[in-house]
Parts: sequence; structure tokens; C-alpha cells
Amino acid sequence: MPIYEYRCAACGFQNEYLQKVSEPLLTVCPECGKETFKKLLTAAGFQLKGSGWYATDFKGGGAKPAESKTDGAGKGDDKADKGDKADRG
Repeated sequence: MPIYEYRCAACGFQNEYLQKVSEPLLTVCPECGKETFKKLLTAAGFQLKGSGWYATDFKGGGAKPAESKTDGAGKGDDKADKGDKADRG
């Protein structure tokens, strides 16, 4: 069930309510009793969880995977060079 935020135009009272989509809108302010209670337009709040594309591709930022590949390739090349030198000498 979504959470809707309402504000009274008369007294300024504001609160969130958990309602079904099929329920009628609230119109009477619980604070002052006037019929000036209106639903506000707010941003949806949700979080993607699990092992999807979001968690694996964009969670840590874009630059880190490129840096780790460069570090790993450099270390691997050094080990290969040392191994070649040991075989020659």
C-alpha cells in the first residue's frame, strides 16, 4: 500500500497516511475539521535490493572498476617479467 502525504490549506497541518489505491481521498482535516485537506505530490521512495543490474553495475560509482583492472594488469605483468628473468639467469 502506498503512503500519501496530505496538507490542510486552512491550518497547515501535514501528515502521511497509508492508504489503498482504491480508497477515496481524505478531504477533512483531522486537526481543524475543515474540508481543505489535499493530497500532496511527493517523490516516490524506494530502494532496489538484490543481485540485479543496479546492485552490481552502479553501486560503487563508475571509476572504481577501471582502476582495479589497471592495477591488476600491472601486477600481473610484473610477475611475468620476474618469472622470465629467473628462467634466464
